[in-house]
Amino acid sequence: MNPVFASLPTTIFTTMSALAREHDAINLGQGFPDSNGPEQLRAIAAQALIDGPNQYPPSTGIPELRRAVAEHNRRYYGLRFDPDAEIIVTSGATEALADCLMALLAPGDEAIVIEPAFDSYVPMIRAIGATPRLVQLQPPEWRLDEEALRAAFNERTRVLLLNSPMNPTGKVFTGDELSVIAELLCAHDARAICDEVYEHLVFDGRVHQPLMCLPGMRDRCLRIGSAGKTFAMTGWKIGYISAPRALAEVIARVHQFVTFTSVPALQKAVAVGLGSEPAYYSRLATDLQSARDVLREGLEGIGFKVLPCHGTYFINADFSELDQQRDDLAFCRHITAAAKVAAIPVSVFYEPGNPSTPRHLARFCFCKDTAVLTEAVARLRRYFAGGNGARP
Repeated sequence: MNPVFASLPTTIFTTMSALAREHDAINLGQGFPDSNGPEQLRAIAAQALIDGPNQYPPSTGIPELRRAVAEHNRRYYGLRFDPDAEIIVTSGATEALADCLMALLAPGDEAIVIEPAFDSYVPMIRAIGATPRLVQLQPPEWRLDEEALRAAFNERTRVLLLNSPMNPTGKVFTGDELSVIAELLCAHDARAICDEVYEHLVFDGRVHQPLMCLPGMRDRCLRIGSAGKTFAMTGWKIGYISAPRALAEVIARVHQFVTFTSVPALQKAVAVGLGSEPAYYSRLATDLQSARDVLREGLEGIGFKVLPCHGTYFINADFSELDQQRDDLAFCRHITAAAKVAAIPVSVFYEPGNPSTPRHLARFCFCKDTAVLTEAVARLRRYFAGGNGARP
């Protein structure tokens, strides 16, 4: 067996969701919305299933979707791609990440990962035979340590993984931070795999800026998007990669041996969705910001210290004033069973065994109906008002 995967536990998202079901808890752990997504897109996909074709579409995606992804890049970021040679449709953004990593890394190479990081990054890098070099953001502001980032680059660096807006922190990388990253990529002749699945979920007047838009970055970046996040249908595993032609050719070869292609009916619907008016994306961000504020204010009223969040589905809260004995894994398991609200321990997004990993943060998902968030806050308030926190 592959020792990388054989040694891994079941993903925390599966574990906490199962625990939530067991205890009839509100699941603010795994990041999925309560809604079913835009009805128009569901109707298009349903009709396409009936009408067909339902056989293999082109491996890199149906032409309509590749053109829609290229136009979306041009419309929102001024980036121009050849839809026939520089766009690849994948079965979700996780597959897109795997395709890009396998295309760019070989055994002995190094890849820089910024922690806390989505839990699939490091195992995929190791399974390829490459080595992750970890750079930690500094809470509570999630500051990027420039000196630590510079020290992570060396002659073996091939790739930097950049997730912005970032899961689990809710961080949107600033222009200054992106400029430092761009400088280092050029200096070390490295590439960036840009996980931008939350590109339209940005709050507080901030704007998502792809690293690819910076000078000299067009040919050094691979940009990954996700229909599941953009249209609040996480079960629709349709992702897309925008890449310079020379890199796209190799990624397409990897993709053909991973999934080869993706469901054509879903691709047709996503192609229409990407052509939505800007008002759709504005409403999406506005609604999520309102949901974030409901949860943030509720958690702060209970005694959590809520960290900054400017994007994504997630907010992080310091529970140390409420529970001074449990670490984050024990705390999240405990409130799922006792308060009947599930969350994710933030330490799972760090390399195991690192002594500087925070152990007092829980990630809560806010892409839920207001009534659900309000009830979750009420449950937590009742629980902690009863003096149930663990204190010395």
